[in-house]
Parts: sequence; structure tokens; C-alpha cells
Amino acid sequence: MKSFADTNSHVNRRGFVGGSDARIIMGGDDVRLVRLWREKRGEVNPENLSENLIVQLGTVTEDLNRLWYERNSGYAIKDVQRRIHHPVHKWMAATLDGRVDPGGAVFEAKFMLPWTFSEEAAAEKHMAQLQHNMWVANSRSAILSIITGGGKWVELTIHADPLYQHLLLTAEKKFWRCVMDGEEPRLFGVETPRPRLEAVRIVDMSCSNSWAEFATMFRRTKSAAQEHEGAKADLKKLVPGRR
Repeated sequence: MKSFADTNSHVNRRGFVGGSDARIIMGGDDVRLVRLWREKRGEVNPENLSENLIVQLGTVTEDLNRLWYERNSGYAIKDVQRRIHHPVHKWMAATLDGRVDPGGAVFEAKFMLPWTFSEEAAAEKHMAQLQHNMWVANSRSAILSIITGGGKWVELTIHADPLYQHLLLTAEKKFWRCVMDGEEPRLFGVETPRPRLEAVRIVDMSCSNSWAEFATMFRRTKSAAQEHEGAKADLKKLVPGRR
């Protein structure tokens, strides 16, 4: 398990753009963007996160998160905390929480608060990091494994998005060029794509009488409901001046 000291060590992070950097580069906070630029240029020290409780909760629950995924999925996680570089763009790197074996999907473990949690918001929040890591690792999918403070575990599958990855690469190239030549970067204004989620839950409803009753009603009224919607659409077309 990583210690607080490990979290705050920031070993040689100046020499590359990583997954956590991608979120800032693709985000909408120009203050954070300029600070990241200054960090990469060695003008300021990296932010001290040892006093950030949410970050530390994510750190100390990472091993549990990984073990929980392995137990529930039946798959193993390899390459834990392995740092890899893009084969062409050496300034792009990723420190992976792991890779799913078999399959090679990028594994990302997160801790999130339950108050405003939603699967869509979680995927959107971490989209840049996941797409960056998939691009660097040449992986077509990522597993986002989330433990919430409410005692809930959620597994999301995120697929590689070639268009977004192209925009991500363009933005990161511009940012890295600014690091090299000293020009202050500007926000890139790339909209995060709507995530395509694969979140599967299996619930046994065989003992529910209400489920059986409503399922039977649904099947019995399906044709009538479709006929009703068709008639409604046809009636609207007959109204003069309505398109």
C-alpha cells in the first residue's frame, strides 16, 4: 500500500504529461492550467496533497479497490503502479493503477463522495485521464472502479474515443510546446464527450410477486401502447400548420 510520503513524492513528474495532468489540460480552470505549466517548467513546487483528505482516502483505499474488483470480476490486475511512456510521444506517460488480465484494459481505482455521486458524472470527471491512459497504453477500454463514502462499489467500462483522443493529443502537444518555449498556455475549450457506459447489475426478481404481475401487464399492454403512440403521431400530422 502506498504511504502518504509516496503520494507527495512526485518523483520526476516534470518530464512528462501524465493522466492526472490531462484532466487539467482538458479542463476549464485557467489558474490550475497555468500552475501546472509552471510546475512542469520547475518554477513552482507541485501542490502538497498530503493534507487533502479525499486524495488520501483514494490512496489508502486503492489496494482494497483493486482486491474488490478482482473478487467480483474474477479477473486479475497486473502492472500495478507501473509507469509507461507512449512509444512515439515520449513526453506522454501514464502511471497505471493496473491492467486487467486477461484483456489488457486500463484499470483506474477511485474514491468518491456519495452526496452527488452519479455514474455519468464520475465517467465525465475522469474521462480525460482515462482516455490519456488508454492512448499511452494502446488499450481499447478502461475499467473505472469506484468506492464511495456511502459504502457503494461501482464498476464502469469506458471505451476508447478516437475523436476525443485526437483532440486530447492536440491539446497536450500545445501544452507541452508551451512548457518547452515558455509561452503561457491558454484553455483549449474541448467539450468532454458524453460517456458510453457499461454498468451491469444483476438482480434476482424471481421471488417478487409484484414483478411477475407488472411484467405480465407490460407484455399484455405493449401492443396497445404502441398503437396509441402511432395514432397520436398521425393525429398531430393532421393539424393544419403543424410540422
